[in-house]
Amino acid sequence: MESTLHGLGQLLLKAVPTIFLLLIVHFYLKSMFFRPMGEVLAKRRAATEGLRESAAAMRVKADEQTKSIEAQLRQAREGIYQEQEEARRGWIGDQTAQLEDARKQTRELIHQSDEMLEAEAVAAKSQLAGTADALGDQIAQTLLKGTSA
Repeated sequence: MESTLHGLGQLLLKAVPTIFLLLIVHFYLKSMFFRPMGEVLAKRRAATEGLRESAAAMRVKADEQTKSIEAQLRQAREGIYQEQEEARRGWIGDQTAQLEDARKQTRELIHQSDEMLEAEAVAAKSQLAGTADALGDQIAQTLLKGTSA
């Protein structure tokens, strides 16, 4: 057993430089490779998260602008609808005024026509009365001539 322990001690003694070299390589790689790699990854993660945050902020800003533009469009549409309604009311008012003028002119024409018809009827009656008297005289003379003949 003593020889086993002595062999194990010899083995450990030969392994000390290898362990020492492994420790040196470990600290060297840790300081020269893993630490800079960790820093680069941390910067990359920070940049990625920063971009995500800025993208989210830009998305929120774009949503706000979209809502603002939609509100402006809605107001513009309402303004256009109001203008169209005012124009329609104006047209209806113009049409109503034109119809009223046409009715007034028609009433005046009807009134003038009635007056002309009455005047013509009076003239026709007086002419007929004059003609009736003349015809009556002729009939009477014809009858008187016929009885005297």
